[in-house]
Amino acid sequence: MRRFFRPIRVLILAAALLLALVIGSSPAGRWAERALDPIRFAAALRPSSGQIVIVEMDAASVAAIHQWPWSRQHYAAVVDRLVHAGAASIAFDVDLSSKSNAADDAELAKALANAGGRVVLPTFAQRAGAHDVRSIDTLPLPIFRAHAALASVNVAPDDDGIVRRMPFGTVTDSTPRPSLAAFIGNRSGVADNSFRIAFGIDPATIPRLSFIDVRDGRFDPAAVRGRNILIGATAIEMGDRYATPVWGVIPGVVIQALAAESLLPGLPYTGSSILSLIVGLAVGAFVLRLSRLRIAVLAAIIGVTALLGIVVVAQVRYQYWALLAPGLVVIATTVLGRTALHLARKFDHQRCTDEVTGLPNRMAMIRAPLSGPYTVGVALFANLEPLLTVLGQAAERDLVMRLAERLRLAAGDVDIFRIADRQFAFTLPVEGDGDELPARLRAMLLKPIEVNGRRVDPAIHIGVTDEQGLLTDRLTAAAHAAEQAAEASTFWHHGTLDRAMLEQKVSLMGELDHAIATGQIEVHYQPKLALAADRITSVEALVRWRHPDRGMIRPDLFIPLAEQADRIGPLTLFVLDRVTRDIAAWNAMGLTLSAAINVSARLLSDVVFGDALRAVLSAGRISPASLILEVTESATINAPERAAQTLCEYRDLGCAISMDDYGTGQSTLSYLQWLPLSELKIDRSFVQHAHLNHADGLMVRSTIDLAHGLGLKVVAEGIEDEGCLAFLRDAGCDMAQGYLISRPLPRNALEELLLAGRLAA
Repeated sequence: MRRFFRPIRVLILAAALLLALVIGSSPAGRWAERALDPIRFAAALRPSSGQIVIVEMDAASVAAIHQWPWSRQHYAAVVDRLVHAGAASIAFDVDLSSKSNAADDAELAKALANAGGRVVLPTFAQRAGAHDVRSIDTLPLPIFRAHAALASVNVAPDDDGIVRRMPFGTVTDSTPRPSLAAFIGNRSGVADNSFRIAFGIDPATIPRLSFIDVRDGRFDPAAVRGRNILIGATAIEMGDRYATPVWGVIPGVVIQALAAESLLPGLPYTGSSILSLIVGLAVGAFVLRLSRLRIAVLAAIIGVTALLGIVVVAQVRYQYWALLAPGLVVIATTVLGRTALHLARKFDHQRCTDEVTGLPNRMAMIRAPLSGPYTVGVALFANLEPLLTVLGQAAERDLVMRLAERLRLAAGDVDIFRIADRQFAFTLPVEGDGDELPARLRAMLLKPIEVNGRRVDPAIHIGVTDEQGLLTDRLTAAAHAAEQAAEASTFWHHGTLDRAMLEQKVSLMGELDHAIATGQIEVHYQPKLALAADRITSVEALVRWRHPDRGMIRPDLFIPLAEQADRIGPLTLFVLDRVTRDIAAWNAMGLTLSAAINVSARLLSDVVFGDALRAVLSAGRISPASLILEVTESATINAPERAAQTLCEYRDLGCAISMDDYGTGQSTLSYLQWLPLSELKIDRSFVQHAHLNHADGLMVRSTIDLAHGLGLKVVAEGIEDEGCLAFLRDAGCDMAQGYLISRPLPRNALEELLLAGRLAA
């Protein structure tokens, strides 16, 4: 299983990378980056450089200067004051494009001339009208332009109305103009190209002076000496306010100052997702390699913090604005994948572990990588139940574990598997220790065991077999040998497979064709309850053999034999014919039911069966959507590509495809992704106690959520009490099947049930 999970890790990492690339190149990526802006800027929070000072046309200035627009003599006075104080540059974010009082305009022009080229005046483009897409270029009056530089003050919010970027420049009056920020920051760029504004700079730390105080000389000249001055409106009544990703709605002049501050350290460079992806993949690969989920989640959190730190350092120190979302997508996806692997491992561990002792169970032994010739042994703990009656059920684990440890040491430090409540299996080399091994095992295993202060004598019988063949058959032979040892009151018995039983099996297979032809084979139906509608909407077809001499033969006896003897095809086709006829009859009665039939793994590559299935469905007897083909997990594992291709062909005929006994085989998430499934059936071993056992409940809920996420219906089988049914309703399961709803019924009994009680939809 561990080997299987290794390529899954690579698959998860590749899927995470692909998802990050897809999201990064889509509008979702842009929205994600915008959503992350507050986190990015909060991590990069810092004060302004102090090089840029805002002279704000604030509420105090508005109150002091009663008229609007202000007389330009006020601007002239401010320019004179700032020039006299030694300001490095003076930039206006104030419209000076319209004529005013001639004397005032002349006074401002004179102040500009006396500034010696240190003044920057605004130019901007604006729409001609509300429904006119043409642009009108607005420039200062010619009288002002003679002694001042021009810079663009255009602010272009994104499509969501939030300002995030500032242009390096714009073209007005057919002339490229630097933006105010680029002019102050002394950075060049291509007109209409933009850069990210560093909203991590706290606007409250930008030095500010009131316009009226500067005009009247009430300020410290040292506050402006050698600094770049921005003059603009901050009073609410003057408007000129924009939304930002961090600081809410702020004045346009503050945004201009923040943009200029962004350029002071250097030219910002908008990077790609490479840095973020590299860090994300490194963190994701590390997370997937960790064995404990909690540590993996902690590592992911640390990785996210590190990614944010790296991005912020690159942003602040090197002016490299790396994308953040792709790396976070990779880390988040790998954490989800790691969680899924954890659940899958836990699911698999539970299937292969004895619940009471934690020892590996029968399935674990069947899946164990056994090689070379070996002897299979089974130890039978004959008096386990009487001892537990005396010691109490709580003593079971202690009692069994002590016996298993003795067995392991006596057999030569081999693996011990608890294949049943009273049975322990192990393997030994064929050469073994001759007569020494039984003696050593007897001496070790028949010693009294002390449990809870009481000494008890275990009754142990061991059966072994050297026969070759399937491990399941050899286990059966060894277990039968142990039973024979118990019946004979001996410790050791060397047994073989029951040949008479094999002959009986062969005989049954010889009679199967005759049984089909003479009506001995019957089809019973077990209802499935649709939990949301609380009515029966589907059934599972189950085959029964009513033998004239042997009576009712169990399906678990003759169906495996039919598979081995290559008789499963005719048997399944008989069931298919009977089921489709019954569905047609139900439809005529006004009952709309879907019916599921089981399809053996052998039939997925059987051309004859495939052709027959197509013929039945194309005959028009029923709608193909009424038929569900159930396959087990094991049916898809040996030849997964072939199985997927065949099932896709069946699905294209209109049938639904269901995976039966999910959780008892070796399939994992990857099988569910590429098999054309419509339905998932959770095995009864996990459903029966899901309402009582937290681990089982977690497995069932996670499987339901996973299946629904993949667009699959979920059927839970083995429902035998109301508590389990209530749990499944709460977990969102689609359908339930089991003795609580109904035992398998002949067709007539099923119809009576439907017409009398829970009718089909």
